[in-house]
Amino acid sequence: MKHVVVVGSGASGVHFAQSALERGWRVTMLDVGRSAPAAELPQASFARLKSEHPDPAGYFLGRAFEGALFPGAKGEYYGFPPHKGYIFAPLERFAWRARGFDPLLSFARGGLAQAWTGGSFPFTAAETVDFPFEHSELQRCYGLIAQRIGVSGAVDDLAPYLPGHAHLAPALELDEHSRVLLAAYQRAKPRLNGELRCFVGRSRAAVRADDRDGRQGCTNLGRCLWGCPREALYTPSLTLRALERHPNFTYTPGVVVTRIEADAANRVRRVHAEQLEGGAALALDAQHVALAAGTLASAKLLLDSLRAHGGVAPVLTGLMDNRQVLVPFVNFAMLRKRVELDSYQYHQLALGLERPDPRHYVHGLVTTLKTALIHPIVQSVPFDLASALWIFRNAHAALGLVNVNFHDERRETCSLALEVERDGSSKLLVRYEPAPDEPERIASTLRDVKRALRALGCIAPPGMTHVRPMGASVHYAGVVPMRAERTALCTSPRGESYDLAGLYLVDGSSFPFLPAKNLTFTLMANAARIAERLDD
Repeated sequence: MKHVVVVGSGASGVHFAQSALERGWRVTMLDVGRSAPAAELPQASFARLKSEHPDPAGYFLGRAFEGALFPGAKGEYYGFPPHKGYIFAPLERFAWRARGFDPLLSFARGGLAQAWTGGSFPFTAAETVDFPFEHSELQRCYGLIAQRIGVSGAVDDLAPYLPGHAHLAPALELDEHSRVLLAAYQRAKPRLNGELRCFVGRSRAAVRADDRDGRQGCTNLGRCLWGCPREALYTPSLTLRALERHPNFTYTPGVVVTRIEADAANRVRRVHAEQLEGGAALALDAQHVALAAGTLASAKLLLDSLRAHGGVAPVLTGLMDNRQVLVPFVNFAMLRKRVELDSYQYHQLALGLERPDPRHYVHGLVTTLKTALIHPIVQSVPFDLASALWIFRNAHAALGLVNVNFHDERRETCSLALEVERDGSSKLLVRYEPAPDEPERIASTLRDVKRALRALGCIAPPGMTHVRPMGASVHYAGVVPMRAERTALCTSPRGESYDLAGLYLVDGSSFPFLPAKNLTFTLMANAARIAERLDD
């Protein structure tokens, strides 16, 4: 039986593995694999969780208050739930140094997508023009992944930018704030569509409304940010759990893969790893290896492997990430209304801005998130505590946020390289420089977003817009791009390295272009596509 080793258990890894198993391959998955803590009070809504949890302060703020954000502090607007710290906990064996980039890595069971917001946004044909295969291949795999994970949404005014695909389930029920915004959009459509080329519609979310495959459907507990205890919101660990029941699948957690060994003909022959406990060396014979550890970790493993094979580690250029800008807003129509906690909490609407070049489409996620501990607008009001709390109670239902995403392109000035220590260990060097026209593009787009919000009856308070640092979106891609022609430090259209035969890069590292969208849905679809072509 044909055998493939998969490195990493994130979104790309598990769907590559599932498609390979479906085609009769034997799959071994190697992973650090830190596990999530068990869900606490799984039947409780968000409101009940606050009142019934035996230690609500510890749960929501952390034992050392690591989840608290203080007024006036610089940085992110929202804290990360303390019990999700396992997702981004560092690994001592993975050293890095960065300039112009604030990298996030995950060594969790399920990878980085254990923390995603479920955004499932297909790329358009225009956005994949640099991908060396027919867009129809990707479109078919979008339907395959939607069938596996459950994706809800609608084909509406955003359809030219979020194409429909097979197995798209009906959109979730809107909360009141989102209904008010969508009604305002219908009234303002002529101006928004014509003058601003702005379109609003339903977002796409990897959330099930029905009970299926051991998962329970969404019942609006309001705990999305804190971890869905019903497993309605998809995470890769759910697929991994199903894969572990397959007779031809072996999952080996607690190991760090250190390099891929190749023979004199530059063909993969062995995977080298170390156990986390004790550091014992492992070696696994393999002629087919799929790197699915995330762009940064996969790239470092490739660099370490090339250094061991040829004595020198090259520089990988073209690192990409989506710049994100957060725009808090107040919807006047929702002031003094009762806040609706029992609803789906992530983006229910999306906002798209058309650009002359369709590859430069700007994508905004409109969230009326209500179960975050505080909203950035309220956090910054210059009043005493009692007054601030009164304002929060009366404005809570009216608060929202647009997460504006920008595309990125490969540039020589954005790169990954190795720094080799005297003891032979290596450190990943990350360098990122924004495109020269980025400030102008951001300023122009934000003017349009704020004008669109005003047309919807909202206002974005001055001085509240937050430009997130590069690396914050965790949409990393591009350092080993797919090419139709054989090119060093690139992959073939089916993801196979041109440098080491039998080595496949199935995560974002092989994307030649990054649209202004969460790439996780496309990661899964492309990984399945590559697995289907393993026999080619």
